[in-house]
Amino acid sequence: MYAGELEIGAGRAFAPDWSDAVRRNRAFCIGIGRLAVQSLHAELALYPKPGLVSPVDNGSHDDMTATTFMRSLFSLRHYFIRIAEAGMENATFTTLKRLGVAAEQRMLAATGGVNTHRGAIFCLGLLCAAIGSCRARHIPLSASAIRTVLLDRWGEALSAHMQSPAADSHGLQVAAMHAASGAREEAALGLPSVFEVALPMLQQVVAAGRCWNDARVDALFSLMAHISDTNVYHRGGAAAAAMVRDRARRFLALGGTAHPGWKAAALDCHRAFVASKISPGGAADLLAATCLVYQAMRRFQ
Repeated sequence: MYAGELEIGAGRAFAPDWSDAVRRNRAFCIGIGRLAVQSLHAELALYPKPGLVSPVDNGSHDDMTATTFMRSLFSLRHYFIRIAEAGMENATFTTLKRLGVAAEQRMLAATGGVNTHRGAIFCLGLLCAAIGSCRARHIPLSASAIRTVLLDRWGEALSAHMQSPAADSHGLQVAAMHAASGAREEAALGLPSVFEVALPMLQQVVAAGRCWNDARVDALFSLMAHISDTNVYHRGGAAAAAMVRDRARRFLALGGTAHPGWKAAALDCHRAFVASKISPGGAADLLAATCLVYQAMRRFQ
């Protein structure tokens, strides 16, 4: 028996109830997992959303619908809980990657081989792990804390992962061809597009008193204006990427959703992207990641 293992109260000895802490941590991870799924649904449900799948239409896609995305979401519900628990347990990047690969296999089985959420599995999974690690370290949740823990715990491994020649995804091929950043570089830098671009925009719109839908639209357009989206390069090359950035910047220059005619402008952008078969899926994944950070801070800060 170690010193301090027993406490004396009312003339009797008793052991601390460690199971209560375990239950609270489990409930925390379940809560984070639910927020991750809700964040993916928040991205799916958003409209107008240029070139992307929504409950209104399939955007630039002929291989997936909103139903496909819902099947994918359902398949991922346990993954986000598990990877939050792994982060809480100080897991290595190898363990996180193994969980992500298994989640991707479940996603593909649920969608009949359609890649709906590969990028989201990667970036939201990392955020769930970082949030779990914050919990284990008793660090209050904030944007800077989540990003700092992500880089402190897995930054070196993410940098090595970025340089790895083993994977042959479309994203890596396109990034090499066009010198685009891609999901791996984004993660290795601590998701700057989330923390420095989309999250401040989301918070700014909410603080101005506009609705959650408007905040997500402006955050999405801010991402489209900023990132080098390998999904766009894959579908249309450098010309398509330039078109996405130009249209997004024009939308934001008008004032975004603060402009009375914003919806018509967003719908016009949507039609243009569909006509050109452009789909900014990387921006969509990062929007979901931004929603996760925002909602986790609101709930657990």
